[in-house]
Amino acid sequence: MTSGDLLEAWGNHLAQGRRRSPHTVRAYVATAARLLDTLDTTSWNRVARLDVADLRRHLADRRADGLGNPSAARELSALKGFLAFAREMAGLDHVQGPRMRGPRVKKGLPRPVTPDEAVNLALAVEEDNVEPWIGARDRAVLLLLYGAGMRISEALSIPGSAIPLGETITVLGKGGKQRVVPLLPIAREAVADYLAKCPWPLVRDEPLFRGAKGGPLSQGMVQKAMARARVALGLPASATPHALRHSFATHLLGAGADLRSLQELLGHASLGSTQIYTKVDAATLLDVYRHAHPRERG
Repeated sequence: MTSGDLLEAWGNHLAQGRRRSPHTVRAYVATAARLLDTLDTTSWNRVARLDVADLRRHLADRRADGLGNPSAARELSALKGFLAFAREMAGLDHVQGPRMRGPRVKKGLPRPVTPDEAVNLALAVEEDNVEPWIGARDRAVLLLLYGAGMRISEALSIPGSAIPLGETITVLGKGGKQRVVPLLPIAREAVADYLAKCPWPLVRDEPLFRGAKGGPLSQGMVQKAMARARVALGLPASATPHALRHSFATHLLGAGADLRSLQELLGHASLGSTQIYTKVDAATLLDVYRHAHPRERG
């Protein structure tokens, strides 16, 4: 048996047994391949008996290569799944797997995703679903969060009466306050694609986005879909649905939008709530500076 045989079995388990998306399968197989290369083994039994010390050494090597805390946490999670599968293949289900906590992920200012990452996240949630209409639904929701700066609760409360969508949409925000926000063509097209595939009829006085059984779509389902997508794409744990709203604001500010206009688009009651994005943008610029300035790199 070769390492390729082990990786093929792991990939098939993820794709067929767990119904993971192609993105997730590629990411998890790559993680397992790095571990097998470190161990220099092609034995399920050896992988199954991996202990905490082995796992720590492997992750320490990965950290030496520049792996950050969020990515290390994702990699540890993927490795635990691979080890559990190895124990099953080796007939060692009774063996306790290594108990190891992932690194702490520092919480600070909201970290925006890039425009490409936002679009890729939307595509990843679509590919991760077996049901085409559910994939189209989740993609449409994420593109509304990023393309219109909506809160997840605002997107999920859009009624059927909002269809057909135009260049703008009226959003019902906190405290029942309404605001009008522009819609990107990509977001309108995503909603149209969802409606074309959705098996449930469009009802004017009911939510536009439906759950699998036809009821209102819950925030938790969107959060879970995005969590799977960010792992598949190797993005940090900070890449949440709400981060897409932060990204909308940060990118507009970086493109020259003034704070008052941004306040209206976001539906903030006070300008103070909007001013946090000046700090986010400054943090982004500092990160670029540190990675690009020759003195910093030297």
